[in-house]
Amino acid sequence: MTIIDGKKVSHQICEQLFKEINSLRTKNIVPKLVILQVGANPASNVYVRNKIKLANELKVNVELQRLPIETTSDHLLKLISKLNFNKNINGILVQMPLPSHINEANIIAHINSDKDVDCFHLSNIGKLWTARKSEVHLKPCTPAGIIELLKYYRIPISERKAVVVGRSNIVGKPMASLLLLDDATVTLCHSKTLKLHEVCKEADVLICAVGKAKMIDKTYVKHGATVIDVGMNHDVNGNLCGDVDFESVSKVAKYITPVPGGVGPMTVTMLMKNLIELTKLQHGLIKGK
Repeated sequence: MTIIDGKKVSHQICEQLFKEINSLRTKNIVPKLVILQVGANPASNVYVRNKIKLANELKVNVELQRLPIETTSDHLLKLISKLNFNKNINGILVQMPLPSHINEANIIAHINSDKDVDCFHLSNIGKLWTARKSEVHLKPCTPAGIIELLKYYRIPISERKAVVVGRSNIVGKPMASLLLLDDATVTLCHSKTLKLHEVCKEADVLICAVGKAKMIDKTYVKHGATVIDVGMNHDVNGNLCGDVDFESVSKVAKYITPVPGGVGPMTVTMLMKNLIELTKLQHGLIKGK
């Protein structure tokens, strides 16, 4: 059994990103990201800190605008409009979740799709399902990070059976589209899937994103399968864990991601990769839409 080291893969990708950023600097281009955070959700504070930390390490410009929790939808939309038209800003990120009085879908739709660093805009998500692989420059960060992990460890995707457990717009659905782009045969499961154990046990690659602590044990997993754990939960003792019962599943899986240290480090890395792609697109350095 091999533990997939997300920190190591993230570090190697960041080394390549740093080279690309230095190359942009020779053209007097420095990518700039603006993060909008409404309120002070503790988990969001951690995520934002991690994004700013990596941006600083890569020497890209990052600006955090903290807004009070009582910020209205209209105010946030007007602020996004200004950022959309600012040519000095390459990427816009609205940290989720937003307060309950703000409609997240409306906010995402208002971000210019050419500055949508999270790749949540409907036009960017639609492109994942309709465009040729060579035309897809932006990818949702967590699914894109998972694909990078599989490729780094030379885990076959083409012609393999992949099962994704969880159908969220952030992970499950785009994960299925990226696997299809790499020629996997994909099954997307959810809470209403009948005989989930049996479906999962057919997977060569099993990706778990359900948000239930240690739900997936070895009875779900085919011997020799690759298991990717996207979950970030706490067990009955308050310890951080994933959707996968690592101790049980590691006895049958060939490859497995740990929590923490597996998928997590890749998500922020792929965010920075998207920022660089957006910057190149905006400056005509790669062919876009």
